[in-house]
Amino acid sequence: MNRRKFLTFMGSAGVISALGTAKVAKAGVHTFPYYPNSYGVLHDTTRCIGCRRCEEACNIVNKLPKPEKPFADTTVTHTKRRTSAYVWTVVNKYQVNGKDVFRKLQCFHCNDPACASACFAKCFQKQPDGSVTYDGSQCVGCRYCMVACPFYVPGFQYDEAFDPLVQKCTFCEPRLKEGKLPGCVEACPMDALTFGRRSDLLNLARARIAENPGKYVNYVYGEHDAGGTAWMVLAPAAPAPLPADTKDAPKETKPHEDEFAQLGLDRHLGSQPMGELTYGALGAVPMIVAFWPVLFGGAYAISKRREARYKAEKEAHIEATKNDLAAAVDAAVRKIEETQGPGAADTARRAMTEALQAREAANVAEHGEDK
Repeated sequence: MNRRKFLTFMGSAGVISALGTAKVAKAGVHTFPYYPNSYGVLHDTTRCIGCRRCEEACNIVNKLPKPEKPFADTTVTHTKRRTSAYVWTVVNKYQVNGKDVFRKLQCFHCNDPACASACFAKCFQKQPDGSVTYDGSQCVGCRYCMVACPFYVPGFQYDEAFDPLVQKCTFCEPRLKEGKLPGCVEACPMDALTFGRRSDLLNLARARIAENPGKYVNYVYGEHDAGGTAWMVLAPAAPAPLPADTKDAPKETKPHEDEFAQLGLDRHLGSQPMGELTYGALGAVPMIVAFWPVLFGGAYAISKRREARYKAEKEAHIEATKNDLAAAVDAAVRKIEETQGPGAADTARRAMTEALQAREAANVAEHGEDK
């Protein structure tokens, strides 16, 4: 296939891909069933002490590799860490209004998970118990779930050569089926993690806010963010502003969402389910995956053909140059032989041959054998 035919073919493929995307987008938004009795966890950051017991429990329950530093070392919380394929929950320390506050990070188990909307192989599923589970048997390793996740949670096993998987918190779904608590919730010594029906947890969060004026930001993170999540967070409120005539009184009060920003939580995700934003655009992924080998295979073929043509032209040029030099040497030797005799001609031939060989050797040393 020449370059013109290849580009024509790829243009046609692009049209087909665009039509496929349009059909998916026209089919309507992609959302998941609402499960009113699903479970969730309320994380009260005012109670968390950063002990990392939740990290240790997650590690043990899910049989994950041991960390480089022991779980008793709480200094690791001072560095902002993210979840990965082998670390499904982490605790970080944040400065909120000048005070140390700890927050646990893990999969939020969205009501409408963007990872599931983006996965054309349907490896991710939203379960009635509230968990978002992953079955890697059909995973093709495209990692679109990682791109789609608004919380940057899923991790990929880059070190696995033959069967790499996407890994994240499972909400301890196997334990839920056995009537047990998630490992992290069971291990928390400060009751900073409360497990229950999501609807009950929202009522509990509102009750804590109402019963403790000034302690919490009047907002439950995850109730509506990104379409709602199973894991929700309470943040400490800013201290009450001092009277205006007080010397240390702040000039202005920070908005409520600033506490969540200081905790590393995005308050600008909106309440629209992530699936509605990703499904239409990602509907063409199967088409892209199908044409990916064709695209790069064709580009590779064009590149190799160009390289072969250049190499042939270069070799022909080198051969022609050698022939010209040989003819020039023969002509010079014949002239010397006519004027100075055969002995002088032989000496001149050897000298010119040695000079050409020395020049070729120097050229190779400087530029390589292909010059």
